[in-house]
Amino acid sequence: MVLEGFDCNLFKLIKKYGEARRGTFTTPHGVVQTPVFMNVGTIAAIKGAVSSMDLKEIGCQVELSNTYHLHVRPGDKLIKELGGLHKFMNWDRPILTDSGGFQVFSLAGLRKISEEGVYFNSHVDGKKIFMGPEESMQIQSNLASTIAMAFDECVALPAEYSYAKKSHERTIRWLERCQVEMDRLNSLPDTINPKQMLFGINQGATFDDLRIENMKTISKFDLDGYAIGGLAVGETHEEMYHILDVTLPFAPENKPRYLMGVGTPVNILEGVDRGIDFFDCVMPSRNARHCHLFTSIGQMNLKNEKFERDLRPIDENCGCPACRNYTRAYIRHLFKAKEMLAMRLCVLHNLYFYNKLMEDIREAIDNNTFKEFKAERIELYSRRV
Repeated sequence: MVLEGFDCNLFKLIKKYGEARRGTFTTPHGVVQTPVFMNVGTIAAIKGAVSSMDLKEIGCQVELSNTYHLHVRPGDKLIKELGGLHKFMNWDRPILTDSGGFQVFSLAGLRKISEEGVYFNSHVDGKKIFMGPEESMQIQSNLASTIAMAFDECVALPAEYSYAKKSHERTIRWLERCQVEMDRLNSLPDTINPKQMLFGINQGATFDDLRIENMKTISKFDLDGYAIGGLAVGETHEEMYHILDVTLPFAPENKPRYLMGVGTPVNILEGVDRGIDFFDCVMPSRNARHCHLFTSIGQMNLKNEKFERDLRPIDENCGCPACRNYTRAYIRHLFKAKEMLAMRLCVLHNLYFYNKLMEDIREAIDNNTFKEFKAERIELYSRRV
């Protein structure tokens, strides 16, 4: 399913507004307009009964799937046998797969980290699993995603300086192994996507010198993109923004920058303002499944009794399938009745909201109005409806 004729190493910076960047990223599966929010489909599906066809309708450019979960079930080798992840889930646009590093982080009580990699137990059946840089690349190559993430260690915060230093140095050594293995896999005759791209991940906890040293070093690898990892895991928003401020000046200007696992609409606006191009987060879909919705006039909990007779759409300024066809009263009723359709409609709404937000951000940068746009939207998104 790899498209021919693309220059697969091309990030084009169209313009800057302060540090905010407007660009395009050409991949084997199409061109991505940036800044972009990637919709998280952990097991090759968005939780909440949202299909790949739905994703196209709500403006999704990039789908993100989880290396660890797909390795455990149904198995990356099976997915390769069936033609790769694009064919498996019927999605012809870009897919980014994470490396499994964050899932290893979340299994802290079930893991053992060494220079070779990480030994841990499956959360499904307790089976012992080993994953290192080479294994992560092999799994992602089997999945045949558009963009593979390098295997890294995500350190819990707050972290001790001595451990964070050892971890960031090990992550650099792992990155070198990832790049060598990715080059080998892309050269094999049976590789589904021989143009698979590789993003490195910046680590260093909340220590300025470690973050800067790490970014300076990994920039020399000349990768397809660079991510800021290990944030949104316990630090304050101010600490996160500070790390971006001190680290991004050392990231390559001609490569996309990805802030992993972030975040709220306000986080995204602040990230764009500092020069981030890619975002992902489970927040919009997870919150939607609990009836917590993002709207153009603030945040809303649709279970509130005041919406029982409300015949307006979730958001009167929204063009998503839920808002075009259903009322607050009806969707609230579905939640109260524990009907699956409630989650589906709300997930569609929240993801549409995020995708539309990114479209509006791109337009504001294009029109040199991002400063005013950001200030206005932060005020709106901080409200409760």
